Formats: sequence, structure tokens, C-alpha cells
Amino acid sequence: MPDPAQPTQSEYRALPGRGRTAVVTGASSGIGAATATRLAAEGFDVVVAARRVDRLEELASSIGARAVALDITDQASVDAFAASLERVDVLVNNAGGAFDANTVADADLDSWARTYDVNVLGTVRLTKALLPALRASGAGDVLFVSSTAGLVTYEGGSSYTAAKHGVHAMVGALRLELVAEPVRVIEIAPGMVHTEEFSLNRLGSSEKADAVYRGVREPLVADDVADCIAWALTRPHHVNVDLMVIRPRAQAAQHKVAREG
Repeated sequence: MPDPAQPTQSEYRALPGRGRTAVVTGASSGIGAATATRLAAEGFDVVVAARRVDRLEELASSIGARAVALDITDQASVDAFAASLERVDVLVNNAGGAFDANTVADADLDSWARTYDVNVLGTVRLTKALLPALRASGAGDVLFVSSTAGLVTYEGGSSYTAAKHGVHAMVGALRLELVAEPVRVIEIAPGMVHTEEFSLNRLGSSEKADAVYRGVREPLVADDVADCIAWALTRPHHVNVDLMVIRPRAQAAQHKVAREG
């Protein structure tokens, strides 16, 4: 007789994340929240992490996840977070952001420091803290949500492109370092994604943020990126998606965007 406590083969296929714990950072909004929602639907035991605990708890309640406060720029917060986890099979390094659109000549060094701390140093800090658990899982995944800004540069994006180039370089180095170990290293690099906060945080006003997407037919949304993340994480574990670049059809390159009207 089959054990009723064990999933059937059809259930495994329907819920490929069953039995695996996935940590999603920056999960209080945007791509992070969409990814956590999608991974929970795939059967993962999801831990959502961010600084805004009220938003985290609301999300966690709606998808059956666990909410844990985390500031990746604070080593004590990272240490406490890592100590609170019994196991980690998947780490989705999604937390990040852009905070200015200045030229190099007008660089705000405080903004540069913040951009590096959130996108690069914070990501390294958390990855380092959770690598022992990912190794111990026997089939770990560390996935980085980077950006096409980590592959090309553009005017007015020096602080962000420099930081995302740093993330891209770190991902490549980590994959080389872990090649003989049971941990996949995956990079998802989105182009233009219309989320509620990214351009607002960067440009400081709703009017300026809306102008980024004005006239663009169907920019990507957070669910599009979450779909690609879930697909990469649910491939057989010998299949590594080294780098996936995702853009809307209307964006052929960083500087080439079709706009209507």
C-alpha cells in the first residue's frame, strides 16, 4: 500500500518545490513578492525576507509563507536571520535597487555607497551566510536577480550599472568556485520591468517614474520575472541556467525602446 504521507509521482510533478525551503529577499514588493507567491504555488516552503515586516507578514499570510525581518546591509541582521533557518535549499537574492540617475560628473558618493551596499555587499553578505546550508542541502540553488544594467552601461546610470556589473562578476566567480559542489548558481537579468517602486525610488517622483514606461506597449511586470525564476529553479538539478536575459518585446536593447504616441 502507498504511504498516504508521501506525495505521489503526479503530486511531485505538480509541486516540484515540495520538501524544499526557498528564501526570497526583497520580498515586500515587486519581483520579490511575485517570486515568493509563485514559489509557494510550486510547493516550496517559502521564507520571505525584507525590512518592512508589516508588508512581509501580509504577504506571508496570503501565501502560507514565513516572514522574517532582514536587512542585508546589517551583518547582525544577516547573522540572526541565518541562525533562524533550519534548512535552506534555495536562495533568491532579489533585494537591491537604484537610487539616482546622476552622471559621473554629478555623482552623489553617498548614493553610490548605498547602491553598492544594497546590491553588492549585502548580496555577498547573505550568500556567504547561507552557503553552508545550501551545500548541506545536497541540491542547493543560489539565484541572483541582477539586471541588463550588469551587462551594458548607459548615460545617467553609472552608480546602478557599476553595482550590477559587480553582481554579474560575483555570480561568475561563484559559479567557478562551486563547480564541483551540489549548488547551482543562476543569474536572471531583467530589462525594463514596470513595478510599483523601482523607478519611483530612483527618480523621486511618480511623474518621473511614469515617464520611464510611457508609450511602451507591455513592459515586463513582476510576474513575468517570477515565472522565469520559477522555471529555472524547477529544472532537473543537473541543468544550470547560467544567465537568462529577459526583456519586453518592445525593448531591443538598453537604449532601443519602441514607444507609441
